[in-house]
Amino acid sequence: MFDYAVRCLAARALSLGEIKARLQARAARQADIEPVMARLKQYGYLDDRRFAETFTRLRRDNEGLGRFRVLRDLRARRVAPAVAERAVAEAYRGVDEDALIDQYLHRKFRRQKPTDLTPNRLASLYRTLVRAGFPSPKIMKSLRKLSLPDDWVEGLEAAAEEPAEDL
Repeated sequence: MFDYAVRCLAARALSLGEIKARLQARAARQADIEPVMARLKQYGYLDDRRFAETFTRLRRDNEGLGRFRVLRDLRARRVAPAVAERAVAEAYRGVDEDALIDQYLHRKFRRQKPTDLTPNRLASLYRTLVRAGFPSPKIMKSLRKLSLPDDWVEGLEAAAEEPAEDL
């Protein structure tokens, strides 16, 4: 069981919750899991704090994602909420989210001019930025910089404030 856990960790960085779920799915007896988890922690192979810090830094620096997306991804990776929130708060302390959004938009417009946007493409871009974890007011501020017609951005802002309908 320990060898399986080490192979899993060698293939990909995993949080405590993820490795425990894999071991639970594989273990013949659930009592075998805790000694393996303790041994992994003893050897320093499992540390959710270090995992969350590295994960957050890489998602911020390499993918340019916002804090909300990174926090959601950490929770999906079964990191304890307090550990995830602390890592995200530390990693995004002093980070200019407006600059992150501008970098994200620059990557999106490598092949397209921002002036070629249509209202539908603008709405799609807004949703993409929300999924990337950026707050709505900062998104609107960045979209206003693109020199688009004011009624497009105002219409987008009004649509963003309306509650979503349940399907």
